[in-house]
Amino acid sequence: MNDIDPQLNSSEDFIDLLNKHQNIIHKICHLYRSTREEREDLFQEISIQLWNAYPQFKGHSKFSTWMYRVGLNTAITLHRKERKQIATSALDEKVNLPYQEEYDTSLDEKMKWLLEKLSRFSAIDKALVLLYLEDKKFEEIGETLGISSVNARVKMNRIKKKLKSMLNNESYE
Repeated sequence: MNDIDPQLNSSEDFIDLLNKHQNIIHKICHLYRSTREEREDLFQEISIQLWNAYPQFKGHSKFSTWMYRVGLNTAITLHRKERKQIATSALDEKVNLPYQEEYDTSLDEKMKWLLEKLSRFSAIDKALVLLYLEDKKFEEIGETLGISSVNARVKMNRIKKKLKSMLNNESYE
């Protein structure tokens, strides 16, 4: 079931869908960037990439799955190119959405611990954990990341083991 009729690719449709699913972008931004300014920049860059890719969205997958894929690919690409200057293009005024801190940033100690540990993982592993925590099926995770569902499941099991080992080697005070 798709969120959109593939025949409707107007600016208004895009803005409605982006507003409806913007928490996906917030989650990606919080996973890949540590400061508010960096998250705002990444939010804007993902929005631009989504806007640029929207005309090619044909509705073969759910809009949210497609949005995860574009968002994560953008974040991973930027993560790999951190030391280089990133050229961006401006969105049309009608589409230029301000970064809104709607995502709940009041993280408890366990979430802070998890985010700190995930900062040590590869960009792909971070993406996999994010999708897993969103209760995505391994088939959808694999589709989003461009890997097989079996590979996604194996990677997730390895990540769980690493995190469990990290947890067992620390004591909370």
